[in-house]
Amino acid sequence: MRFSTSAALLLAVSTASTAFGFSPSSSTSFVKHTNSISNTRNTPNPSTSPRNMSKRNASLISMKAISVGVVGATGAVGKEIVDCLNKSSLDVSKLRIFGSARSAGTTRDAGKFGEVPVELFDVTAARECDVVFLAVSGEFALEHAKAISDGEDGAVVIDNSSAFRYDKDIPLVVPEINGECTKGAKLIANPNCTTAIGLMALWPLHKLFKLKKVIMSTYQAASGAGQPGMDELQEGTRAVLSGEREVAEHKIFSHPLPFNVIPHIDSFQENGYTKEEMKVTWECQKICGLPDDFPISCTAVRIPTYRAHSETIVVETEEPVDIEAARKAFEEAPGIKLMDDTENEIYPMPLTATGQYDVEVGRIRKSLVFGDYGLEFFVVGDQLLRGAALNAVLVAEEMVKNGSL
Repeated sequence: MRFSTSAALLLAVSTASTAFGFSPSSSTSFVKHTNSISNTRNTPNPSTSPRNMSKRNASLISMKAISVGVVGATGAVGKEIVDCLNKSSLDVSKLRIFGSARSAGTTRDAGKFGEVPVELFDVTAARECDVVFLAVSGEFALEHAKAISDGEDGAVVIDNSSAFRYDKDIPLVVPEINGECTKGAKLIANPNCTTAIGLMALWPLHKLFKLKKVIMSTYQAASGAGQPGMDELQEGTRAVLSGEREVAEHKIFSHPLPFNVIPHIDSFQENGYTKEEMKVTWECQKICGLPDDFPISCTAVRIPTYRAHSETIVVETEEPVDIEAARKAFEEAPGIKLMDDTENEIYPMPLTATGQYDVEVGRIRKSLVFGDYGLEFFVVGDQLLRGAALNAVLVAEEMVKNGSL
């Protein structure tokens, strides 16, 4: 890969750590992977259940009991990790929650694990676990992740920050794509939320038609900037609707977000792209084993929704595309829910994807630009789940399955 140590450090320390420090304003019930088209609007599917997180892995995971630590469990991603562990078929013998001096000594409701005391974070204590999930800043991960994982007696560390994503020696993993990279690894990086959501749809198409180019536009929720971003959206919307202000105030975003969209997420780079946009390029290349010059272009836009990121994706392919074959591939792919019934106005939306484990895919059509060698489609996924917590727990499931845990 092209990344220097200094570049990786810059990305790590500038990662939006606030994304791990908010609580969603509401909680939607979670469902298993259904991989089926929805044929009736707003009709509950009786086959879905929050009881088991990953039906495709449940029968594959051994019954080996593991001890689990979560660092940052009071933030949004950390809370979702704990919730995913409650639904996972992993056999967790003990759950430990590590926090700062401010939260140490308190307790957290951890579902089936009961009231769990928050321990003051300590490397020695974390190393006592079999696996440790880091839901903290890149700066914290750079300081502590390797100290936790080093040596045969170290814990496996699954890091949600950008600290190690671009290190050629550390696996960057979406389990459905490159889960085999986790075998024997002690430190694994979780991808950027936008990347993880998009790749769930891109990978089945790459296997089927061989991708040649990818063009992506993202519409990212306020929650990507953490609780402060959500609060700014809510308060700004209230102020405008009440007539208190004509235009909302802004501190978190570069411009007012209510009744607006902002084509600016993260810092601008010399090539005119933002860092958020380049993360998509770099991470797709690494996860899929594509060459460094494989063309992937992204434009990332912040929109005034609370949760779940949306993406319009256009691909050019090496092989001629077949729409029905693409639909079938999406239906059969784990982690995807096909929402592609335009006659009944069924398509992916943040409203339906929020709180769901599956990534919704729809609006599938042959590209007018690339003709027989192109597809266009729309993807929506919950960035706290598929783009963070769920992916991390699925990595742990994969590691139990392949004997690394």
